Amino acid sequence: MEPSRKSYVPTHRDFVVEFVPGDYMSSLRTKRGFQGGDLMARLEGFTKGPKTYTSVQCGRGANDHIELNSDLKYLNHSCEPNVAFDLSSPDTSNWHLRALRCIEPGETLAFFYPSTEWEMDQPFDCQCGTPTCLGTIQGAKFLTTKELIACQWVSPWILELVAERDGCVLEKT
Repeated sequence: MEPSRKSYVPTHRDFVVEFVPGDYMSSLRTKRGFQGGDLMARLEGFTKGPKTYTSVQCGRGANDHIELNSDLKYLNHSCEPNVAFDLSSPDTSNWHLRALRCIEPGETLAFFYPSTEWEMDQPFDCQCGTPTCLGTIQGAKFLTTKELIACQWVSPWILELVAERDGCVLEKT
């Protein structure tokens, strides 16, 4: 059963879930400011599981997915994200949420789903409303190399899969 406003117990002291009626409408906000590059939270308490609409892909394999089991599952998508899941370390104790830019207290947190997801379990029409909105979000598999290179953060396995698909080498600077 999903938590509600009444049953919610925070898992990260710097974040709060904003519960809103309706499917997929709740969000995660920050209680304090962060600078670009800050490590905002370590990923703890996650479990390996199948690909679902709530899982985060953590490697290139079809079964490389985790359920966050925390406030972080309320991070929504944006085509211009302010945070990223940095799962690049082979040591899972070094997996964390990173600020991509300055984030003000009270700001809604969002990451770019294709930065971790090769092919989404549940594609959707993006509602981020940013100037660079990509429309339908299906996963990195459906984006051009140019669209991925423009992103601030893309997971290493996504870059590998794109390189294999396109027969090129992608490097993020």
